[in-house]
Amino acid sequence: MALYEHVFLARQDLAQAQVDQLAETATKIIEDNQGKVVKTETWGLRNLAYRVKKNRKAHYVMLDIDAPAGAVAELERQTAINEDVIRYMTVRVDAHEQGPSVMMRKSERSEGRRRRDERDEMGA
Repeated sequence: MALYEHVFLARQDLAQAQVDQLAETATKIIEDNQGKVVKTETWGLRNLAYRVKKNRKAHYVMLDIDAPAGAVAELERQTAINEDVIRYMTVRVDAHEQGPSVMMRKSERSEGRRRRDERDEMGA
C-alpha cells in the first residue's frame, strides 16, 4: 500500500468536537477501504493567507495514511462533498515523518518562547 498525507481545513465556526468528528469520519472511510490512519494531528485554528469561502481562519487537521489508491479516492470524494471542509489536499509520500510534524514543533517552540518571556517579566 502507498503512504499519503491528507490535510484538510474545516470552517472556523465549528467547535473542536466537530473538527474531531470530521477526522474520525475520515479515519473510518480509510479503514472501511482496507487502509489505516497511522497518525492524526490537529494543528488548531489558524489564520488563512486569504479568504476562502468567506472564512479568514480555519481548523487544520493532518492525517498520515497507509492505504490503497481507491481508499484515498473515496476519502477525497467524501471530503469534497462535505460542506464543513473548505479545502483539502492529499500528497503521496515516500515515508511518514517520525514524531511530531513541523507544524507541531513550530507551535511547541513558540509556546516555550512565550513561557520564557513570562518568566523574564516576572523576574524583572
